[in-house]
Amino acid sequence: KTLVASDAININFANRTATIRSQQPAESLITVIQEAGYDATEILNQDNAHEEKEQRERKEYKRKINQSIIGLGLGVPLMIYGLLGGPMHVNTALEQVVWLGVGVMTFLILWFAGRHFFSGAWKALVHRNANMDTLIAIGTGTAWIYSMVVVLGHQWLPESAKHLYFEATAMIIGLINLGQALELKARGRTSEAIKRLLDLKVKTAVVIRADGEQSIPVEQVVIGDRIRVRAGEKIPVDGVVIEGKTTIDESMLTGEPISVEKQVGDTVSAGTINGQGSFTFEVQKVGADTVLSQIISMVSNAQSSKPPISHLADKVSAIFVPTVMIISVVTALAWYNFGPQPTLIHMIVAATSVLIIACPCALGLATPISTMIGVGKAAEFGGLIRNGEALQRASEIDTVLLDKTGTITQGKPQVTHYHAFSNEDNLLDMVGAIEKGANHPLAHALMNYAKQHSSELSNNATSKLLVSDFESLTGMGVKAKYSNSLILLGNAKLLKQFGVAIEQADELALTWEKSANTVVYLAVDKQLKAIFGISDPIREDAVDAIARFHRQGIKVVMLTGDNSHTAKAVAEKTKVDEYYAELMPEAKLDWIKQLQAQGRVVAMVGDGINDAPALAQSDVGFAIGGGTDVAIESADITLMRNSLHGISDVIEISEATIKNIKQNLWGAFIYNSIGIPIAAGVLFPITGWLLSPIIA
Repeated sequence: KTLVASDAININFANRTATIRSQQPAESLITVIQEAGYDATEILNQDNAHEEKEQRERKEYKRKINQSIIGLGLGVPLMIYGLLGGPMHVNTALEQVVWLGVGVMTFLILWFAGRHFFSGAWKALVHRNANMDTLIAIGTGTAWIYSMVVVLGHQWLPESAKHLYFEATAMIIGLINLGQALELKARGRTSEAIKRLLDLKVKTAVVIRADGEQSIPVEQVVIGDRIRVRAGEKIPVDGVVIEGKTTIDESMLTGEPISVEKQVGDTVSAGTINGQGSFTFEVQKVGADTVLSQIISMVSNAQSSKPPISHLADKVSAIFVPTVMIISVVTALAWYNFGPQPTLIHMIVAATSVLIIACPCALGLATPISTMIGVGKAAEFGGLIRNGEALQRASEIDTVLLDKTGTITQGKPQVTHYHAFSNEDNLLDMVGAIEKGANHPLAHALMNYAKQHSSELSNNATSKLLVSDFESLTGMGVKAKYSNSLILLGNAKLLKQFGVAIEQADELALTWEKSANTVVYLAVDKQLKAIFGISDPIREDAVDAIARFHRQGIKVVMLTGDNSHTAKAVAEKTKVDEYYAELMPEAKLDWIKQLQAQGRVVAMVGDGINDAPALAQSDVGFAIGGGTDVAIESADITLMRNSLHGISDVIEISEATIKNIKQNLWGAFIYNSIGIPIAAGVLFPITGWLLSPIIA
């Protein structure tokens, strides 16, 4: 019943979850956990699991506060009594009876408010391990046992060894429970991003059925249902508008505050809020398949993952507790052999203080709490970070590679120029018929232009046009047969490859390219017939976003398959540092590899579909494209809104998160490095001052 080497295990201390990839059934994994002295339940439903976790944490918080009150209820009066000069030792029978009563009350505190520390320490001991509970149990247990020895056998002890430490035991139990309650409160805040996303989910939907409209639980909605959405309502599932027109607030998913217009044929997503219009849509995705559910799952998984920096904390934590216990023993031996009188008192105080002041919790929680908040904050700004490694790597980016079409430009190209070198009437018919089989922004632009200017296409007679042997040639264009004629439609490289003379178009093409137009050539039977100038407007915020990259000290490079004249025009407008044009997809990969070989940390930004190889090769891949399924799956980080500013937002958040993790780790390291020697008594020879376990 042990896990095999191929099983991947990731435990998150901040949200108390374990993610395990294994061939074994969940029941056997839970059995392993129980045999280790803990308990677990399988998360079958993320929504329910979150509610159950919140309920458990509320109960645990209340219990910790009560345990803290119990401990401090006795500890504080005893401490005040001692500070006011009350004797903390036993000399008479009356004092023995009184302190015996205090000892019993302290034991009850250990039982009711501190039992979990001792049971945790015992579980660790049984499995030959040590943890924070071990330190607390040894420290408070030693103080209580020593005090009881003083109470019951004071007559056999020298005067200097009769000091009692019941107040230390009670105070330590009370203060540590209070600290854990506050930690629990802080941990609860880390999941606010998930809570906000879960709050977007709708409980019911108005479905149009044969017998009219009816409101049903969203779980009963199926693909193909028609759903009515009224003004101001949240959209329950994903679908496509089939009737009506409206504006929709998608800010909770994309971080974009401006509402988006929707009409027939547009997609809508679960969790977004309808504006003033009313519309009907057909359901396309339900349950875990909706974009909102995918986002919740992705954010949750990313929050549970560990950035590489966390492995340092794991390694330190693994040796921390045993090291502290050894230091405590060495401290006790040093005081016993070399310390001044009362030797026993000094030995107990110093060794106990060392155990109590040590803080492995800070190391264990330094990374996961920051990671959870960082991933959640990025999600609020519309950036979905896939895992902790991407979060850390994003903070190190010094070079950003941008694809042109759909990244720097809007990705909605339009034909702005057309020139025919022949009087044939059916050229646009050919273009429209052939491009119907292509799936590229330029193809859509050509097809739309052909539809508007071809009577045959506008009459929906496309099916009558004879297109055969269609072939898409990556990075060049398309080749097909049209009524037995060879049709070539693409860039100059395509036509030159087939030996088509294009010199007569050179002057016109150059003019168009210099004004940021992409030129597409049409050849029939290896004769140039027409050229098209296609313009894709630059995004409104592209210039500002690229300037922001420069302010962050990031080099910006544009890679495009477009011609060099168009690329130069776009590069000059946006002020990128470098640009490379007429690149095939594999050439983009080569540029990324070259930059990586120079030691640069490279981010690739693309639309998540045709840029998938480059996204995979880069150190951090950003998919920009409205949160499509493919984009979510293909990149390390997905931007839900179509803005390059989202990349800068994510980089800044990741930098802040990693900086915070380093602060936490250094804080824990410095605190322990200073605190443990002081607790051990290094200042005693100079100041005559020994740290109290309560202060520890």
